[in-house]
Amino acid sequence: MSSPDPLTTVLVGPMGAGKTSVGRQVAKRLGIAFIDTDKRITAEHGPIPEIFTSQGERRFREIEAQIVAAALEEEGVISVGGGAVTSETTRELLHRHPVVFLSVTAEAVSTRIRAGGRPLLEAEDPLARWSEIYQQRLSWYEDVSDITFDTSRRPMQRIADDIAAWRREQA
Repeated sequence: MSSPDPLTTVLVGPMGAGKTSVGRQVAKRLGIAFIDTDKRITAEHGPIPEIFTSQGERRFREIEAQIVAAALEEEGVISVGGGAVTSETTRELLHRHPVVFLSVTAEAVSTRIRAGGRPLLEAEDPLARWSEIYQQRLSWYEDVSDITFDTSRRPMQRIADDIAAWRREQA
């Protein structure tokens, strides 16, 4: 596990696990930058739902892999999109960094995913679709991560405290 900065940390997990919320707080506690790869994709290529619609998921995943690879060259707390782990190249890169898997139960995520803007959840039963996607990706999340924190019931601030403490111990 070598990284550009001794406190650089990557957060992976499914849609709605809290990667952005927790990531911002961890970065603040560690005094380093916060990098959200989904926000970078949007800034450089437009809204993610539009990329899915106009260019397809395959092209989106190519863009995502490029953005994640670039972010992993930087220092900070890096939140990657839920599907980033579907890329074998990205998984190989993640193995070179300290990675936290934010897990969450379907019950806890049900209220978090209602906001919309998630192309893969545009289905008759978004929660069932979320569960299906989560199960497909679970082994990848587990494979690339060094530690897991469940965000289902604990306050995000406490989870951020625990992750920051873990990173300081590792560094």
